[in-house]
Amino acid sequence: MKKFLATSAIALTAMAGAASADEVGACLITKTDTNPFFVKMREGAEAKAAELGVTLSSFAGKVDGDHETQVAAIETCIASGAKGILLTASDTSSIVPAVQQARDAGLLVIALDTPLEPIDAADMTFATDNFLAGELIGQWAAAALGDDAANAKIAMLDLAVSQPTVGVLRDQGFLKGFGIDLGDPNKWGDETDPRIVGNDVTAGNEEGGRKAMENLLAKDPMINVVYTINEPAAAGAYEALKSIGRENDVLIVSVDGGCPGVANVKDGVIGATSQQYPLLMASKGIEAIAAWAKDGTKPAATDGKDFFDTGVALITDKPADGVESIDSAKGTDLCWG
Repeated sequence: MKKFLATSAIALTAMAGAASADEVGACLITKTDTNPFFVKMREGAEAKAAELGVTLSSFAGKVDGDHETQVAAIETCIASGAKGILLTASDTSSIVPAVQQARDAGLLVIALDTPLEPIDAADMTFATDNFLAGELIGQWAAAALGDDAANAKIAMLDLAVSQPTVGVLRDQGFLKGFGIDLGDPNKWGDETDPRIVGNDVTAGNEEGGRKAMENLLAKDPMINVVYTINEPAAAGAYEALKSIGRENDVLIVSVDGGCPGVANVKDGVIGATSQQYPLLMASKGIEAIAAWAKDGTKPAATDGKDFFDTGVALITDKPADGVESIDSAKGTDLCWG
């Protein structure tokens, strides 16, 4: 009953602003509405929707991992007569039946940032090359350490135990970039390299990053490299290190490129981060829904890839030989949030 009432409440809210028969309706469903990445994504969708005359309804989970609210939002979008859905899925495999229901109803479904499992469960994915984003920070960290990379002690601060694709791709890309042999590249945590102290999960937020860092420091207080799924988790890891006086002798690398994260690169909190472009993902998604509504055109993938690549750039103020990067000043010009 509680689930029914929650779903109905969401439906009534969306229906109140549903598009009329001659309008194009679109839905944006993000993991949360508080993470700056998703805030910027919503801004990009809203701006492009206003430009193209698309009626946009936005939904979000209560926390990262709130799968049920996302399913309810998809059901609401179908009922409201929307032409398409832009989705950043919290659970990339469990969401697939609801996505298929939407596609069967004639909606175009585009995954933003986080590919579904399988990736072709959505009509298209607009995203950073998340594996490349991880690979760049791995290459940078290895180059920054030089010969000491052979004796590194690495903490892996991942997203969630459900291992959504975005978390797996960044994790595995980092390890490959650092020079560590992968186990099954479709999951994290099965590597056997002794340099990996362990994996813990952060829910992609600062408090989660702090707790995960504390857990791994308890396992090995001499960790000297920290991979983080995103910059809020990196900020939490830094606070945990600072509490034991280790903030100046540990390399922290991350992915996002939000303005607070770029500022942390400038301040030396984060050594390097891979910048992605959520506003572009969302604006391109709205354009795709408008084209689908007009004449049934579906978006095409980037040549040689199975998704539409919205770009990535490594940001660091300590460039490493052989690893292309931009500095924090340029990153600030391009940042979001």
